[in-house]
Amino acid sequence: MTMDQCHRSYFPATFYHLTGIFLLLLTSPVNGWRPWPNQKPNTTDLLYSSSKKYEGSSDLIQLKYHMGPVLTANITVYPIWYGRWGKSQKRIIREFINSISAVDSKPPSVSGWWKTVQRYTDQTGANISGNVRIGAEKNDRFYSHGKSLTRLSIQYVIKSAVTAASTILPLPINSKSGVYLLLTSDDVYVENFCQDVCGFHYFTFPSIVGYTLPYAWVGNSGKLCPGVCAYPFSVPDYMGRGFKAVKSPNNDVGVDGMISVIAHEIAELSTNPLVNAWYAGEDPSFPVEIADLCEGIYGSGGGGSYTGQMLNGEDGAAYNMNGIRRKFLVQWVWNHVVNYCTGPNALDQ
Repeated sequence: MTMDQCHRSYFPATFYHLTGIFLLLLTSPVNGWRPWPNQKPNTTDLLYSSSKKYEGSSDLIQLKYHMGPVLTANITVYPIWYGRWGKSQKRIIREFINSISAVDSKPPSVSGWWKTVQRYTDQTGANISGNVRIGAEKNDRFYSHGKSLTRLSIQYVIKSAVTAASTILPLPINSKSGVYLLLTSDDVYVENFCQDVCGFHYFTFPSIVGYTLPYAWVGNSGKLCPGVCAYPFSVPDYMGRGFKAVKSPNNDVGVDGMISVIAHEIAELSTNPLVNAWYAGEDPSFPVEIADLCEGIYGSGGGGSYTGQMLNGEDGAAYNMNGIRRKFLVQWVWNHVVNYCTGPNALDQ
């Protein structure tokens, strides 16, 4: 979603390109998601059953193209590391992004997951690019805008990254195919984090940043709310003692939880960068995007409170796709050709 409807429970946002500060304050990005806050599934509910083929399939969902641009040129992701990040944490996230274009990963693969995103086109019939790479990076170790960020101040963090002083090389300006990815460490609180959102995407305003740049924010919930934003590697209190968390594939609950949110946001930024391209619903203020339609679905049988069938690594960790060397758990995305959620680990592939 844009100011993306947060990972695991995405909440809609306002998409008009407002240049006045007063109007900007009235907008909210497309939010990421969090798990199902009012449901209490038990362990057997989350096991795959051939009698339960949910996977979000519905003839009622009308995902439409609204003629806006999509990212058809080679996509470059510019990470902004806000706060304190460990080297191993950065390596996990970098490898996931690099895995999107990796052609030789063992199936089911991250690149196989991206093939669904590539099915989306612009008005000329050009597909979303299959080439996604990491570009220049920026470190903001000293919390230049504090440890509590508003949605508005996030744009100022990005402004600092692209307009750095001459002694510090700024990030390139790439409005055509750039994705500016602001990642906040586990000691940073962002407005509505852990409540409504775990991440969101939108675009910067020229009145603040000087350019219109697609961006996303994703927070590390490892200390603040892992049961909300790092599910199923941590379990929310409302689920009770009968449900056990699964082991994360890279032994970092916060970062492993971020991976699926990052995937969610990059997929939606690519298909709806200015919030006028691919989404469902008649009101652009409350769009439902390609990842929102598949919240919490990681495998066959997923939907509602069902995660679907996941895979187990040799170490007992849960995952559903392979990267270049690592394993990841990533939610599926909506396939508008077949009209349901798909992923590389589907049992019917």
